[in-house]
Amino acid sequence: MPTIQKQNIPLLPLRGVIVYPTMLLHIDVGRERSIFAIEHSLADNHQVFLATQKDLSLENPEKEDLHELGTLANIKSMTQLPNGTYRVLIEGIHRAEWSSYQEADLYPVVNVTCYEENEEIDAQAEALMRSLVAQFKRYAKNSKRISDETLETVESIQEPGRLADMIASNLPLKLTAKQEVLEILNVPDRLEWLISRMYNEQEIMELEQKINERVKEAMERTQKEFYLREQLKAIQTELGDKDGKGLEVSELKKKIEKANMPQSVREAAERELERYEKIPSVSAESGIIRNYIEWLIMLPWTHATEDQLDLSRSEDILNRDHEGLENVKERILEYLAVRQMTNSLRGPILCLDGPPGVGKTSLARSIAESLGREFVRLSLGGVRDESEIRGHRRTYVGAMPGRIIQSMKKAGTVNPVFLLDEIDKMSNDFRGDPSSAMLEVLDPEQNSSFSDHYIEEPYDLSSVLFIATSNDLGAIPGPLRDRMEIISIPGYTEQEKQSIAINHLIPKQMKEHGLKKSQLRFQEEAVLEVVRYYTREAGVRSLEREIASICRKAARQILAGDKKSLTVSPKSLEVLLGKKRFRFGQAETVNQVGMATGLAYTSVGGDTLQIEVSLSPGKGKLLLTGKLGDVMKESAQTALSYVRSKAMTFDIDPDFHEKWDIHIHVPEGATPKDGPSAGITIVTALVSSLTERPIRREVGMTGEVTLRGRVLPIGGLKQKTLSAHRAGLRTIIIPSENERDLDDIPDSVRKELTFKLVSDAHEVLDIALEEKK
Repeated sequence: MPTIQKQNIPLLPLRGVIVYPTMLLHIDVGRERSIFAIEHSLADNHQVFLATQKDLSLENPEKEDLHELGTLANIKSMTQLPNGTYRVLIEGIHRAEWSSYQEADLYPVVNVTCYEENEEIDAQAEALMRSLVAQFKRYAKNSKRISDETLETVESIQEPGRLADMIASNLPLKLTAKQEVLEILNVPDRLEWLISRMYNEQEIMELEQKINERVKEAMERTQKEFYLREQLKAIQTELGDKDGKGLEVSELKKKIEKANMPQSVREAAERELERYEKIPSVSAESGIIRNYIEWLIMLPWTHATEDQLDLSRSEDILNRDHEGLENVKERILEYLAVRQMTNSLRGPILCLDGPPGVGKTSLARSIAESLGREFVRLSLGGVRDESEIRGHRRTYVGAMPGRIIQSMKKAGTVNPVFLLDEIDKMSNDFRGDPSSAMLEVLDPEQNSSFSDHYIEEPYDLSSVLFIATSNDLGAIPGPLRDRMEIISIPGYTEQEKQSIAINHLIPKQMKEHGLKKSQLRFQEEAVLEVVRYYTREAGVRSLEREIASICRKAARQILAGDKKSLTVSPKSLEVLLGKKRFRFGQAETVNQVGMATGLAYTSVGGDTLQIEVSLSPGKGKLLLTGKLGDVMKESAQTALSYVRSKAMTFDIDPDFHEKWDIHIHVPEGATPKDGPSAGITIVTALVSSLTERPIRREVGMTGEVTLRGRVLPIGGLKQKTLSAHRAGLRTIIIPSENERDLDDIPDSVRKELTFKLVSDAHEVLDIALEEKK
């Protein structure tokens, strides 16, 4: 490339501007050094070297602050402006590179090497020029920055170098990119660089257009929606909705944001809110959607109370509120201990099984207090409809969530103590099987995503401590019972009942009846007599009613002025409560023939059964009365067959079944009775009646008998033993295989009873019957 050397050319630093060869441009000059350089140039040959600053913020750049390659230019004219600066018209001549930087007369001068471009057009240059012009025309068509005059000028240029410089000066390039174009001395390379850059600029413009179109569409859509909403508000106002739904929708939106819902639930709530906003208030569906949104907002999704994991405090609360029940307390304290050790444990599913009045519900309240959790109770007695548990689908009129979700809303936290009361009282019919729906609630593997038909979104129940109560485990379906940890509460001993009355029931009833300690006092002996002679139950519900009756009578006497205070003693009980209702001591006063005392387990705890056998002349007919179930009838048949097979052994006439009709009766005929554990009791009563040997009055018994006389184990030994103790029995005959269950019986009861372990009916008869005279 041919070059030209020039000496001592004034240097003019430029900020933010690049001048290409052949370009005519006005620039404003205000720096003193630059003004001196221009004045010297005008006084000499009008030539000046233009070099762009690397850092635009410098006021007085040095040589290292300037690009080495710039433009040699002619100064056409200079005009002073009112603000003291000068406007200079310059024309670029050649690309040039400076050297020998020197300061002279307050301005820099340099030696420059000018590069002359070869403007010959070959085939390659022609192709590049055509491609570049085509790209520039396409760019000019899509851009509003290029005027028609500029486009005509570009199309008329025949020199490739000049064409490249002209197009580069009209593109929105950064200063560094324009300097890069200036430094490309080879013309074909400069053309190729610009073609590539034009492609990039074209893509950028197309993206800008797409973005602008999307923004425009969004704005148009927003304006359209605003217009339609305003129309809707006007319509709603005409229909009677004075303020429209705007304020209500905004409030619901704020509540949704504060509810801390899972993402999927929040999206569902926002979708329903959009539907609600579009539906008129007078529409029936509007109310349905609003109810649904409010349920989603009011449900606790993340709020949880912090467990108070203090074992000594929890033990104090459990002991304060409940006497006895050591197994239950121990299980709760074990749960708390594991929770404290791991700080993470799914709530167990506990089932407190026992007769009414033993404190199952109050125990659940104490557990909630010891944990510092909220307590909710759901009574399942009589629930027949599956939708009571899972809720109704929203398509139905009056649809509501199930009672599980309703109770969670009432609790307000995701980890309450949840009492499922009387879970054995659920039943099923054509409306579904609610006990099957409870499987998902109580299964730790499933309840983390419990599905309610109304909510339609998974709800996490895994943090809930479920406690169920039941009176009869046999009424609970097997799959449901398998998911629960059964804790049996058989009932209370006399001493425990006395302690419960003194420490809990009497203070509670005195407070409810407005009595002070100075106005009513109970002697301990009187409380024990109320337990023995006025109640006979596993729990303490009847005991509380008797105490309440005494409080009422005391309140009346004090208000009437008869007495200022009252002391309840054993002697005053008959005046306050009437004659004694039950006998305490021996179940029978004398030994009797043909009447044996059996032990039974019912839904209200243990009880005693008097089984009577009567013989009358006949032909061996067997009559069973007392509202017996099929199992108990079969047990009576088995007992009779056994006695017939062993008649000679028992010194009984082998043909007794041909001479006598046998009537077996179990008193309290209105009460249903069933089960196999009365087998040895029926055998004893039969043998006693046939041999006329009396049965010992202090003996009670329980056990199933086989045709060969084997005594099989039974269930509910603790409950049966407590009932025998209440009835005043002293000797209890039990199957030998039930020896393992003796540890469950309270020590205070075991000390007062004698247990006889038997494996054969012969042993039962030897213990229960008097010696034959």
